Amino acid sequence: MSTPLNKALNAILSSASLPTLPAVAAKVLEVTSQDDISFPDLTTLIAQDMALSARILKVANSALYCFPQKIGSISQAVSLLGINAVRSLVLSFTFLSMGEAQSHDRFDLNQFWERSLVGATAARLLAEQTGRMDPEEMFTIGLLQDIGCLIFALTIPRRYDRLTQHLTAGSAEVCELSLEEEYIGLTHTISGAEIGRLWALPSPILAAIRYHHDPLAYPGTDPKEDLAIKITHLSALVTRIFFSVHPERFHRQFVDHAHRLLGLEDVKIKTILKIINREIEKSARFFGVNITSLRPVAEIIQEANIRLSLLHLSYEAMHRELTQAKTALEQIRRQLTERNRLLEKLANLDGLTEISNHRFFHHSLHSEINRAIRNHAPLSLLLADIDHFKKFNDVNGHQIGDFILKELCQVAQTAIREYDLMARYGGEEFAFILPETDAEGAVTVARKLCNAIADHDFFNGERHFRVTVSIGAATVRPAETACSKNDLIGMADTALYAAKKLGRNQVIHHSVQTKTGGLRRT
Repeated sequence: MSTPLNKALNAILSSASLPTLPAVAAKVLEVTSQDDISFPDLTTLIAQDMALSARILKVANSALYCFPQKIGSISQAVSLLGINAVRSLVLSFTFLSMGEAQSHDRFDLNQFWERSLVGATAARLLAEQTGRMDPEEMFTIGLLQDIGCLIFALTIPRRYDRLTQHLTAGSAEVCELSLEEEYIGLTHTISGAEIGRLWALPSPILAAIRYHHDPLAYPGTDPKEDLAIKITHLSALVTRIFFSVHPERFHRQFVDHAHRLLGLEDVKIKTILKIINREIEKSARFFGVNITSLRPVAEIIQEANIRLSLLHLSYEAMHRELTQAKTALEQIRRQLTERNRLLEKLANLDGLTEISNHRFFHHSLHSEINRAIRNHAPLSLLLADIDHFKKFNDVNGHQIGDFILKELCQVAQTAIREYDLMARYGGEEFAFILPETDAEGAVTVARKLCNAIADHDFFNGERHFRVTVSIGAATVRPAETACSKNDLIGMADTALYAAKKLGRNQVIHHSVQTKTGGLRRT
């Protein structure tokens, strides 16, 4: 480490304004780094800080996690969220409160955390799309990527104020780093990593802070650190799309680097940029960060391209054209928003019964299996088939058959819980996803469905009909026994076949513990 760098770093480290981690946050970092950490230990530790406990419970009960039941205690939150997610929440709340008690001249603390929240949200979405990093851990890493800038503003405010006079929202990052070396003798990436090391932050966070501006400069070989650096680098480019005066440049860089560094397909890149506004607003609301209204990326890029095309026009013509273009864009955006909302709804619904369709069922089952793994919870699936429905259609006609299908869906939905999912699996076959439901609970719901449908008078205004269903049930604990969605569907389907073979209008549960074929008549 060179002498100027040493001198600059020493000035920061010796500053009375250098923030320190609160005792609870520091202890959380310490204990979660241990292999033998237990949920009760972590619960007891967090409960010492009532304000922090309240914030964690607020987020745990928010739409960010969508748990079916209300979480009323820290012990329940730790159990459902998991140690990594709770650690990320503790760190996020801790860092979002830094600098609040101090005054700043040129440094805009609100904008700093607003930009940091955009980067954190982008990092979480990128982690979800790659599937190789914990999204909550990447949210924290994205939030802290530029913590060195905050450290400058708090510990050497005068020098940093002079530096910020020369920085603009559109400055290339290499200029920003070189200006920091010129004015301070130290870059924010180095200062952030050094302070993070002082706080005993995990190594992936330190690596991402240090090398996210230049991922290829990373000298290490740890694959997790390397991936964290690349995701953080891409999240920084997304941030610049929102806050740069040349968003089209960083948009092109993001798409190119996402292909080269992570191998992301175009559809995943478009998904991230399409939903990020909604996710940023959601994160800001949950963490209590005030943000300005951010426009959709597509609108930002389109307006930037329009500005480029108007450069050769006169000022009056340019102003007129730009006003008209913005008006047209706003109208198009409203129309697209409404159409996308309708299309998204239609894409997930069955056209006849207006319940969830086969496609949405598979998406939901995959998500519920992943959630059951995180929460160490049971998950049950029911497959129901209307008895002798082909013969019924041949005798009564397809219009009556369609009436039966729609009426049956209404009856069935009164027999399941709010957070259970009913979907049309195909033809006269229906699927029911029962989160956090064990075998006994699954059989209870299945019997309730059987009885409700068998007892219902299907009356179309002219004739009365009676209908019964056969149901196959299956229950798994995917955290304990590896199970794909196809495995679970296969078990339920086997049980359904047995129910029909044994006489119909009954429930058969597929039990992996039984010794005779894995089926249990209920």
